[in-house]
Amino acid sequence: MALSAPSISQFSAKVATKPTSLAFVITPPLRLSNSSLPPQFLRSVRRSTVSASAAPTAIGVEKESPNAKPPPSLPFRVGHGFDLHRLEPGLPLIIGGVNVPHDRGCEAHSDGDVLLHCVVDAILGALGLPDIGQIFPDSDPEWRGAASSVFMKEAVRLMHEAGYELGNLDATLILQRPKLSPHKEAIRANLCELLGADPSVVNLKAKTHEKVDSLGENRSIAAHTVVLLMRK
Repeated sequence: MALSAPSISQFSAKVATKPTSLAFVITPPLRLSNSSLPPQFLRSVRRSTVSASAAPTAIGVEKESPNAKPPPSLPFRVGHGFDLHRLEPGLPLIIGGVNVPHDRGCEAHSDGDVLLHCVVDAILGALGLPDIGQIFPDSDPEWRGAASSVFMKEAVRLMHEAGYELGNLDATLILQRPKLSPHKEAIRANLCELLGADPSVVNLKAKTHEKVDSLGENRSIAAHTVVLLMRK
C-alpha cells in the first residue's frame, strides 16, 4: 500500500479532553514514503501515533482539583491602610472620633475621619478582605454623614469572626495644621476603646509635611496605619 508523504511544514493539532483538563497536543506527521513497508507495520504505526497523541502533555489548562486543601491558618497577619481627604472651609475636622477645632474639615461622603478610615482599611487588608470603599461605598446613601465608628465596629467584628485579635497598631497622621499634641491622647483613648485594645499596643504619631504639596499647604490630611493581627 502506498501513501503520499505530507510536507515537512505540515502539523496536525489534536485536542484531547478530560473532565478536569483541556490540552492541545502538537504532533508532527509521519514520514511515510512509497517504500515496501509491510501493511501490518503501517497499521501498527498509525495505532501508536493515535494512542500517543491522546495524552495531554503539551499545552494544558488544568482546573483546580476538588480535593485541594484550604490555605493554612496563619498565626499572624499584617495589614497596611492609607487614606487622604481634602480639607474644605466650614466643615468639622473629625480625627479618631474626636472633633478637633480647626477652620477646615474633611470633605467626604461620611464624616471623613481619615484616621478611622485608615485603620479600617488596615484591618480589612490584614484579613484579605475588600477595602472600606467596597464594603461601605460612597454611592450608598445609607453612609452619607455616617460616623466612622460604625465602620470600625464592623472591621473589629470581622477580625474576631476570623479568629484574630489585635497584636499592635502603629498609625501616622500627616497634616500641616492644626497641631495635634493637645488632642493626641484623647484620639488614642477613643481608638483603643473602639478596638477593644490596651493602650500599650496602640501608637499614634503626627507629622507635618514641611509645607510641601496639598498636605503642607493645609489643603488635605492623610494617614498611614500598620496593624498586626494575632490568632486567638
